[in-house]
Amino acid sequence: MLIGPWLCELAQPPALWPTLERSCRRGVICTVRLVPAALFDRLTSLQCWIVQMKVKARWCLLALGFGIGLTHYHHSTRCGGTSIVHLFEWRWADIAEECENYLAPNGFGAVQISPPSENIVVTEPWRPWWERYQPISYKLCSRSGTEQELRDMICRCNKVGVKIYADVVINHMCAASAGEGRRSTCGSYFNASEEEFPSVPYSASHFNDDKCTTASGNIENYQDIYQVRDCRLLGLLDLAHRKEHVRERVANYMNSLVDMGVAGFRVDACKHMWPEDLKAIYSRLNNLNTQWFPEGSKPFIYQEVIDLGGEPIKASDYSGLGHVTEFKYGAKLGSVIRRWNGDKLADLKTWGEGCGLMPSNQALVFVDNHDNQRGHGAGGASILTFWEPRMYKMAVAFMLAHPYGVTRLMSSYRWDRSLVDGKDQNDWMGPPSYPDGSTKPVPINPDGSCGGGWVCEHRWPQIRNMVMFRNEANAEPLSNWWDNGENQIAFGRGDRGFIVINNDNCTLDAFLQTGMPAGSYCDVISGQRTAAGCTGKLITVGQDGKAHFTIKATEQDPIIAIHAGSKL
Repeated sequence: MLIGPWLCELAQPPALWPTLERSCRRGVICTVRLVPAALFDRLTSLQCWIVQMKVKARWCLLALGFGIGLTHYHHSTRCGGTSIVHLFEWRWADIAEECENYLAPNGFGAVQISPPSENIVVTEPWRPWWERYQPISYKLCSRSGTEQELRDMICRCNKVGVKIYADVVINHMCAASAGEGRRSTCGSYFNASEEEFPSVPYSASHFNDDKCTTASGNIENYQDIYQVRDCRLLGLLDLAHRKEHVRERVANYMNSLVDMGVAGFRVDACKHMWPEDLKAIYSRLNNLNTQWFPEGSKPFIYQEVIDLGGEPIKASDYSGLGHVTEFKYGAKLGSVIRRWNGDKLADLKTWGEGCGLMPSNQALVFVDNHDNQRGHGAGGASILTFWEPRMYKMAVAFMLAHPYGVTRLMSSYRWDRSLVDGKDQNDWMGPPSYPDGSTKPVPINPDGSCGGGWVCEHRWPQIRNMVMFRNEANAEPLSNWWDNGENQIAFGRGDRGFIVINNDNCTLDAFLQTGMPAGSYCDVISGQRTAAGCTGKLITVGQDGKAHFTIKATEQDPIIAIHAGSKL
């Protein structure tokens, strides 16, 4: 029986049947007809070959969109895939392969891609990462690839159940100082000094110069909401979203991506746009493409709003429009893991709104992002990144184990840091590239790690396995919290998962109530479950739900995590 597109999330090629079985184990009972690969390849684009399916968990029902129209609030990922990974500056061709070969089999829900629109080409400094955030037009050609390569990637990722969220830069165009010419990724002409962008088209009347009251034309005082929203951010030409032409062009750009199969957006620099203007733009967005999504589904929107407190513009100004980036999350968690200012893991017992964060159902959370891992954006020195892998893995493991928010992982590249008085002089450096500025492919090593300067934190075994932990524990409440009053903690997620973290200077040695069914479990931090057994630590849960945990303070990864899928 061939059934509707809302069930396509469970249709996978034969290589992914083990993943499908895991996805169905929690919340969905389904019988799947396992068709030969040759027959599968001949199925229609719906790729559904389901004989019987019974939905019994409301969270899976919501994620599948089984006859329910999704609002902007829903993280539209396949049932079981709960985490987003930001493949920062990856080429479209590499993302397509990553969806098929790694992300789908390992339970990742979605990819955030770098801005796909045409941007200025900056040569001084040489091809910095931030040139992607200076649009010239809304044409779809960038150093990540052509429009056709973008289309192909979106299609291939959707086919294996991995959603694509596009980073869209709609607050501004390029810097006023950019001059004129065709120094852009599609070769489109522009004249920044005259505010002429004929490929959109925009002209001087479409910018906020008449509303900005500062002498420089730039934001000078963040306590003045009119400056923040009507003046130029760092000299970038500020669009007048109150004008019909601008709203129409921005909505048309976003709709072109929706129609291709994009499932949602990370909207850049929302703090610098008026909420009512964003509401007007979002209201014009098309429903998601029914080739991949249920009829009536809406794009998932998460908005970049830097709110660390102390300014009149708040993240809550935008929470009625969609999810909002919670920048306090990584800053606070980094301080706790670093044990700064008396902060300790035991304080995380009230993590979430109890620690001053926004409501969980509004928050997009992350340990670091492409800005603050370079000292840009927000968060300061407490932000943890791949440069400090031991602490970073602790922070990411906590984030993926804890039920708060929608989680986004960072996948980075290395650059040659040059720290002078605590500031990185090379924080501008773009991705691994050839001499002509074109981005290099992401090579995959035999052990599954990335080479060529690409870090690929999402491929670190500990992080990958915690993505599966979150999938297994999804919708289960936090339970069985334990701490020693300092920097040893443990907590469960109902009867689906349990994690223990030791950030103290002494060994953790304790019998803890896990809430898990009795049996033997493989620790997914030190190893993983295989057909032959367990490659890591073996944890035995007794009939009373208790288990013995030992973690030395000197261990490389002072974490133990077990979940229902790691039971032997």
